[in-house]
Amino acid sequence: MENKDFLHDIKRVHFVGIGGSGMTPLAEILHSRGYIITGSDINESDNVERMRSLGIRVTMKQQEQNVDGAELVVYTSAVNPQNPELVKAAQCGIPTIERGRLLGYITQEYSHTIGVAGTHGKTTTTSMLSQILIQGGFDPSVFIGGRLPLINANGRAGSSNIMVCEACEYQDHYLSMKPAFSIILNVDADHLDYFGTLDNVIQSFHKFADLTQRAVIVNGDDANSLKAVAGISGRQIIKFGIKDGYDWTAANIRMANGCFGQYDLFHSGVFFACIKLGVPGWHNISNSLAAAAAAHLCGASAEQIVNGLETFKGAGRRFEFLGTFGGITVADDYAHHPTEISTTLNAAKGMGYQRVWAIFQPFTFSRTARHLDGFAESLSTADQVILSEIMGSREENRSGVSSEQITKRIHGSIYLKTFPEIAAYVTQHCAEGDLILTMGGGDIYKCARMIVKNLQEKRMHVNVINN
Repeated sequence: MENKDFLHDIKRVHFVGIGGSGMTPLAEILHSRGYIITGSDINESDNVERMRSLGIRVTMKQQEQNVDGAELVVYTSAVNPQNPELVKAAQCGIPTIERGRLLGYITQEYSHTIGVAGTHGKTTTTSMLSQILIQGGFDPSVFIGGRLPLINANGRAGSSNIMVCEACEYQDHYLSMKPAFSIILNVDADHLDYFGTLDNVIQSFHKFADLTQRAVIVNGDDANSLKAVAGISGRQIIKFGIKDGYDWTAANIRMANGCFGQYDLFHSGVFFACIKLGVPGWHNISNSLAAAAAAHLCGASAEQIVNGLETFKGAGRRFEFLGTFGGITVADDYAHHPTEISTTLNAAKGMGYQRVWAIFQPFTFSRTARHLDGFAESLSTADQVILSEIMGSREENRSGVSSEQITKRIHGSIYLKTFPEIAAYVTQHCAEGDLILTMGGGDIYKCARMIVKNLQEKRMHVNVINN
């Protein structure tokens, strides 16, 4: 299985949990190459519906017979080893492969793979770069951890030799890649349930940079990122950032409407273009610099970069606006680490709303226990804070951590266990001019949809009374 050429000897591939954000792009790419794809899942979703629209058979139950006829079974680290489909595959001698390893093999088949790595901002930057290249006519293949509105999907199969790929550090998944170009946005203390220490995280990113074949694009403003590329030789090191002297620099920065970055982009000290971002927040200035540098390596012109960055309005679950109802705006964000929460809420506070509500679903027990104080501090930026039950995902709650341990650290915050409870409370207490922002790495987006539904129904009810 270690030889990537094994893909040339099979035809039928089954995906366990095909609706996952890291699974659907892989299934689509293999489907476009003529493989016969099947999949299973336990939840209906937009991704599942997309798979069906491509003619891929998806079963809404995970059972032994689903792998019948498969020559390869793909799974994720979140799948229990006792899953009946994995057990049946082992009994029948059907090869299995973890999603990250399969992605690594696929990326090696493109001569211009760009791996976008970093503790924070991977999905947004991957989406920015993808939008520039797709709109510029480069026809890349794309693998993103969130939905790109331009294509209404997490990925696509292009016909060129370019692949834009979000490269995830969790459990060293990205070490299966050998990208031509890589981006390191930042390096922070996350996934410590696996890495243990920040130094180990930095060392992992160093290994990823060392796998890069041609050029590493690194955030010169982030000390840990610079540590990660220290000692890398034989490859071009391209730095981006706010300070002078980098290869790509943002100068004369201003914020339109309080939150949308505009700046003069300089390349090697020479003016390159005037950039106007379509997404809010200071952090997206840094993300856009990385995207511009990578797009330029692929041959994108200044005009194409400007157009892509200005028309990019965000990725799914990355400060995704769901609508405004009776003067109340609802948005959803994937932020699940204290640094990400602070970044998102600081951007929100600069947008001129009367009040910003933070509705947070902690994701994994180990991360919650480790960052109790960090979550409390970052969430305190909001005017109103609500926490739901922790989504444990793949973990057991061995430490006894709870969401209430966070609310006790935030004056005026409350804990409500279920999404319907939260949606009902918010609908009753929010007011015109408020921003309702759901955040978390789990399924908190379902709560956002409940709030939207409640606000729509409330507005219809008011209209009926007034008429």
